[in-house]
Amino acid sequence: MHIELPEKLYYSIGEVAKAFHVNNSLIRFWEKEFDVLKPKKNAKGNRKFTPEDIKHLKFIYHLVKERGFTLEGAKTHLKENKKQSLKTFEIIAKLESVKHKLITLKTNL
Repeated sequence: MHIELPEKLYYSIGEVAKAFHVNNSLIRFWEKEFDVLKPKKNAKGNRKFTPEDIKHLKFIYHLVKERGFTLEGAKTHLKENKKQSLKTFEIIAKLESVKHKLITLKTNL
């Protein structure tokens, strides 16, 4: 999955939900379910997601939505294989990003 987010220090929950094409409530639910998601909250209580949170959300989205893991299965997978799986996922995501850019270039020619 390729998501379009500008480079910023913090993202609102609305921006994140729109980028992933899901509801805000799903992002809030995943925040409660997965320990790796720890968005900062401002004085009003609004969630502000960091780029690190976005990486974790991409991985969770991949496990749950694309690979079909249950929430418990995704939690277990994150705990047991966190380093190796996340690194592999990041490499695949970078390759998919390059592929997306190349396809865009090709269509523009």
